[in-house]
Amino acid sequence: MLNLSIFICTMKTHNMRVIYILLLLLLGNTYQGNAQTHYKVLFLGNSYTQYNSMPNLTASIAASLGDTLTHDQNTPGGYTFEGHNTNSTSLSKINADNWDYVVLQEQSQKPSFPPGQVATETYPFADSLNRKIKANDSCTTVMFYMTWGRKNGDASNCSFYPPLCTYEGMQQRLRESYLEMGQTHNAEVAPIGMVWKAVRDSFSGIELYNADQSHPNLAGSYLVACTFYSSMYHKSCIGAFVPTGISAGDALNIQQTVDRVVFDSLSLWGIDTTTLTAQIDIVDQDSNIVTFNSPSLADEYYWLFGDGSGSPLQNPTHTYQTDSTATYQVSLTTFKGCESVVSNYTITVEVDTIVEDTTTSLLPLNDHLSSILIYPTPANDKIYLQTQTMLYGSVQIYNVNGKLVMELPLNPTIDVSGLENGTYILVATEIGKRPVTKKLIIIK
Repeated sequence: MLNLSIFICTMKTHNMRVIYILLLLLLGNTYQGNAQTHYKVLFLGNSYTQYNSMPNLTASIAASLGDTLTHDQNTPGGYTFEGHNTNSTSLSKINADNWDYVVLQEQSQKPSFPPGQVATETYPFADSLNRKIKANDSCTTVMFYMTWGRKNGDASNCSFYPPLCTYEGMQQRLRESYLEMGQTHNAEVAPIGMVWKAVRDSFSGIELYNADQSHPNLAGSYLVACTFYSSMYHKSCIGAFVPTGISAGDALNIQQTVDRVVFDSLSLWGIDTTTLTAQIDIVDQDSNIVTFNSPSLADEYYWLFGDGSGSPLQNPTHTYQTDSTATYQVSLTTFKGCESVVSNYTITVEVDTIVEDTTTSLLPLNDHLSSILIYPTPANDKIYLQTQTMLYGSVQIYNVNGKLVMELPLNPTIDVSGLENGTYILVATEIGKRPVTKKLIIIK
């Protein structure tokens, strides 16, 4: 039986978050390691976010489960979406980094008001914030923070809008408004309010509220942090760090409720857990004519056959122009949204047969992937490469058919004015490091 080693590199291209996964297909057995994930998160909200240092709780939960969360925040008391839209601190923080997630939390009462009022007082400012975030980085995921109803409803507004007279009525309106914002902006929703309700319904002995019956106590903030972890990392929070002051039993009940609510309704919350792959199969061969296949579900496919040609098809057939044994490095890059995955291996083509080389052509596993950042895309006349070292290396640009159209030394600025409008594949390599592959769109 064939032994084949394949290296797959996945990245969220805008922040060079890289996960290494080595798949060893040995005698039909498959092994996949568990990878750590690092996210950069900006929290924009108010005291519901700030209480009990909730962002720090989320980072502690991630660290306890083998992941990393670095974060920043702007959470003035009572702040609204409207306020964040003009707050210089919020706007500067949005533009300060290429965030993986920006969390948006509206003032605790406003999304529970009548639909017409929410449509004029909340939705336009949610839209404006979403636009500002995407203008800074189109790959940032906006996550709306669905809050919870007050313990006994909103007494101050009960006479004006009867649904607010009870916790259940207020929670239902919050749910409706946050889900509508998520759906309207193709954003994700952290269903914290629904986890809160499920804990209230099933574990009445767990107190989640501060004495003011509005803000969260430590257990409430822990519930929030666990929900953010599972919503962002798409992993169970069971077994996570528990802060002093919460019993092990209460923590487990909260963790299990988070799992049940988040993962039972992922599509409702708009949370995408699709795993992008770049699997390469050979489905047919006739001498030097090879038919490749990728069963991976992706938006775009870019094959490089190792002989200066390639294809944008999912399942291409390629003829190698050789009349003797020759070895080629084949690579497939798949794209889905802002994610890309590269898979490659070495094949040996013979006139009468084709055999996959069992020796991987990859660099040693302890070699580091380059941290090159490439921007902007779409590009016009120039693109810029940013790296901590800018070691000697090279840049190759291929068209969608796999033809090499530009090759030059690695430089901070690259002139692409000679390229026609269209889509290209850029491969940037620093000496001694694995290459970075990025889709490049030229629009003039």
